[in-house]
Amino acid sequence: MLLIVGTIRLPPGNLDVARPVMKRMVEGTRAEDGCLEYSYAEDVLDRGLIHVKEMWRDQPSLDRHFESPHLAEWRAAWPELGFHDRKLRSYEVGEARET
Repeated sequence: MLLIVGTIRLPPGNLDVARPVMKRMVEGTRAEDGCLEYSYAEDVLDRGLIHVKEMWRDQPSLDRHFESPHLAEWRAAWPELGFHDRKLRSYEVGEARET
């Protein structure tokens, strides 16, 4: 499995405009074969900082995601919405277990 975590940033004043675009991205991605988890969360202390968490079954699933229409739409919206400072890291992980 692949775990991707990180952050992206946008001007706090653009959050309301960005939410519908982020919603389409999340819903489209969650429907993809191989997507186990996909979410964005606004930081409670740093307005405009969005935490990203993704879990993918395998690399081919993630590779197909990179070719998806909703990802192209998402990336095309970044300049207008002011998204910047994208910092994501990918980790290969084993099976999940309760702690």
